[in-house]
Amino acid sequence: MRRRMGFILVAFTALIASLLQAPAATASAQRTITWEPCPEDATVDCGKLTLPIDWSNPQGPTFEFAVARRKATNPAARIGSLVYQPGGPGGSGVQDVLANYLPFTPELASRFDIVGIDPRGVGRSQPVLCSMDLLLQAPQTVLKNQADFDAVVAFNTKRREDCRTRTGPMFDHVDTLNVAHDLEALREALGDDKLTYYGISYGTLIGQIYAERYPGRVRALGLDANMDHSIGTRAFLDQESWALEDSFTEFVAWCGRTPSCALHGRDVKAVWADLYGRAERGELHAPGDPTLPITPLVLSYEVMIAGYVPSWAQLASVLAMLADGTGNAPMKAKPFTTTSEAVPYPLEIFCQDWQLPIRNYREYARHVKRSKAIAPNTRFSPLAFETVTSCLGHPSPIDNPQRRLRVDGTPTLLLGSSLHDPATPYPWSVSTARQIGREARLLTYEGWGHGAYPRSACAAEVFDRYLTDLVVPPRGSRCPAVPPAEVSTRSAVPAPLNGPLPGLPGWTLGS
Repeated sequence: MRRRMGFILVAFTALIASLLQAPAATASAQRTITWEPCPEDATVDCGKLTLPIDWSNPQGPTFEFAVARRKATNPAARIGSLVYQPGGPGGSGVQDVLANYLPFTPELASRFDIVGIDPRGVGRSQPVLCSMDLLLQAPQTVLKNQADFDAVVAFNTKRREDCRTRTGPMFDHVDTLNVAHDLEALREALGDDKLTYYGISYGTLIGQIYAERYPGRVRALGLDANMDHSIGTRAFLDQESWALEDSFTEFVAWCGRTPSCALHGRDVKAVWADLYGRAERGELHAPGDPTLPITPLVLSYEVMIAGYVPSWAQLASVLAMLADGTGNAPMKAKPFTTTSEAVPYPLEIFCQDWQLPIRNYREYARHVKRSKAIAPNTRFSPLAFETVTSCLGHPSPIDNPQRRLRVDGTPTLLLGSSLHDPATPYPWSVSTARQIGREARLLTYEGWGHGAYPRSACAAEVFDRYLTDLVVPPRGSRCPAVPPAEVSTRSAVPAPLNGPLPGLPGWTLGS
């Protein structure tokens, strides 16, 4: 447990928590979900829950919170609802349920109604929308000087104004603290006395805040590949870059011991360095398409996304084809095309949850220099740097800034993490478990990929027993690594962002 605080601080903290919790607990009590067969699949139920846009003004404007449900396949053994959110920000639990693109085992699906959610600002829950034409005008976000820095800040301001106009009042209320209140209203509307929840990646932040605000309403929270919502700019960028370099190092080692790797027998780090240098000089293009340049950011995204499952065989093939100038490299990063005037821009959610200021180009350059020392091969995490850069100039203060978690009074929460996660570094789950304290139990998967549950039968069994029977694993529990070629395809590579990539407005991530 955390150290005993003074009486005044305890009373003040309890008062603030109760004020933050009260609107959701009282205002949503009479709300119900309207269920109908989904047009895309009549075996799935689609529902909407009317909720306030601003929980501090529960009688104000409302929006429709979208959910989708696959009922338990064994109704006689049904426990209740398992609420699911796949992260992002921007991941759609509704779409995953509709496509049956879920990480869960048949055993878990037999015991629970799987209820996927689109958090506010995402998917079918009044998404943040921005002008496609404007996003395609985004300036280069690998900054070279103060003029580049100023151009990005000016563009971000223009983008926010456009997105606010297109999105309406919801734009300023998409932070995850509001989502936690939405989740409590959903629990009540589902008729569950307590919440059972599985969230991965950014979905863990929803669960963490829910546990903080509604400890007495928790039945079981499975939080996989955790965000650490206590760190600042330097730690965020450093740890993300470390994670990508670690994933790349593991890929190189795998290629060295795997004859089927397309780069087996070659100096993989040298091949990568040559490709990166050619990309920096503007000399690297997609095989067979000299009009399509491959930039350093595109290469970096390839490495990051390849680490999600991991899909290292495909990465090796891509790098070999690019190095040799042959074949049609099956890249994850792809040109983004759409006929829509407006497209989703879920990064605004991140900007309302994280205050990661960089004052000027000089400070930015220090972050880049330090990152290159941490990650001599991959240089930096493209997702981390581009996300932070896309939030430069965001008005402050924000409603949900970083802070240490204060979870007290919940049942034990199960946290999971892969040891070599390229997107949510393993130290984040370790740190989050320490912040939660005795109410947390961390499961370490000693392999690769984003999240533990989908990566091995061992991890799936631990999560299943916890979510179904509330069996908590022993402290220090670990699951052995599964060779990459044998990793389950359940919950394959999710794109962490929908629409144009930050820093690469003409590109998106394919599956």
